[in-house]
Amino acid sequence: MSLRRLPLKTLKVSRWILVFLLALLLCLIRTTTPTLAATTRIVPGTPWSDSSGREIQAHGEGITQVGSTYYWFGEDKTNESSGNAYFQNVPCYSSTDLVHWTFVQNVLTKQSSGDLGPNRIIERPKVIYNDSTHQYVMYMHVDTSNYGAALVGVATSSSICGTYTYHGSFQPLGNQSRDMGLFKDSDGTGYLLTEDRANGLRIDKLSADYLSVVSSVALFADYEAPALFRANGRYYLLASHLTGWNTNDNQYTSATSLSGPWSAWSNFAPSGTNTFNSQTTFVLPITGSQGTTYIYMGDRWNPADLGDSPYVWQPIQFSGNNLSISWHNSWSLNVAAGTWQDQGTAYYKLVNRNSGKVLDVSNASTTAGAAIDQWTDNGGASQQWNLSAPGYGFYDNLINNHSGQLLDVANGATTDGAAVIQWTSNGGNNQQWSIVSVDNGLYYKLVNRNSGKVLDVANNSTAAGASVDQWTDNGGSNQQWSLILI
Repeated sequence: MSLRRLPLKTLKVSRWILVFLLALLLCLIRTTTPTLAATTRIVPGTPWSDSSGREIQAHGEGITQVGSTYYWFGEDKTNESSGNAYFQNVPCYSSTDLVHWTFVQNVLTKQSSGDLGPNRIIERPKVIYNDSTHQYVMYMHVDTSNYGAALVGVATSSSICGTYTYHGSFQPLGNQSRDMGLFKDSDGTGYLLTEDRANGLRIDKLSADYLSVVSSVALFADYEAPALFRANGRYYLLASHLTGWNTNDNQYTSATSLSGPWSAWSNFAPSGTNTFNSQTTFVLPITGSQGTTYIYMGDRWNPADLGDSPYVWQPIQFSGNNLSISWHNSWSLNVAAGTWQDQGTAYYKLVNRNSGKVLDVSNASTTAGAAIDQWTDNGGASQQWNLSAPGYGFYDNLINNHSGQLLDVANGATTDGAAVIQWTSNGGNNQQWSIVSVDNGLYYKLVNRNSGKVLDVANNSTAAGASVDQWTDNGGSNQQWSLILI
């Protein structure tokens, strides 16, 4: 039956149904496409939030898999600097895809005295499961404020993300212990990796219950921040040189036995990049139906604000017995398959907290010198920005997706109210911005490297087209932005 033969009332209803279905289809296309893109990618060196929108605080990280869920342990460094890196909490986050993380609870918290008391250092917590005692065992670096104690601490829990009972600290086999790691071999034997400043980097065997150290297995030169894993019949040990909070070209060695002989140490990231400005903390194998991906995990320590130190995760690549990592701006991980894929450039939109409008190049201009304003979100490329750290540093260039030009303070001005424009990349400090969390990462302020002033919507305006300038940080919501991966 043709439409023209339908009764008029039926025809009107049919048209309304058709209009509704088309509108629904368009809505689904518009809303699901960017969401799907955002759900699959790891973007190294950029802000990372949990499911509540708060910045993930789990530095010096270690990850333990239980069934199909991953649990991320680390250091809570909220509002800390290298001069005030005292213990606050060991948090635990959970995820099934290694991209979206939910804060579960703090499994160790600051106490009134002792190792977990005020002005104490707790670093690099790692957890392995003991199959015989049915306990999750956590080791951590324990120290005094001057790093003079050089101890390891031990805690246990019957559940992976439960409250851990602290059992005290010691020096393994009478040796100093600072940066440390854990490794559980395929036969269930546990090993402590520990930096002994007097002798070198050690691999020590743990007791059957994992609560003490029973023997020394291997000793290396002076390295710290160790991460040990096994792949393709070989053991691989990654570690950092001893340069404090400053990064360096981390190296690796490999062997077919933990007791050696071990190969010569060599760089695994391009020389001179300081391991993409990060320090090794952990290597996580993801085994699926199509293979295994090994993930290098590192911290890009920001000594001025340790809580804003971003995480640098990259897939490890193998060539024979050699391994390496390359820089990927964003990449996706399929945990079921155990595979990964490069995803190219990642873009963000920056939404002003005061106005709800987004950072935009006026009139979608591609001209150098075009003004930057705020505008209603329209999904346009002129409202999309890539955070690209030059030299993998602590400052970012914000590169516009439409024009390819950079967010810039005009003429390198250092005054309040100076115009913010787009300009061709010239390496200037006025084109570099630090991204500093506000309200535990719910929002961020962008601080210009040249002037020290922050990205600001002029006069607290909420109007579309209001100009964007730089201004002294006054804590205003017009100086705060949410970063949304698109």
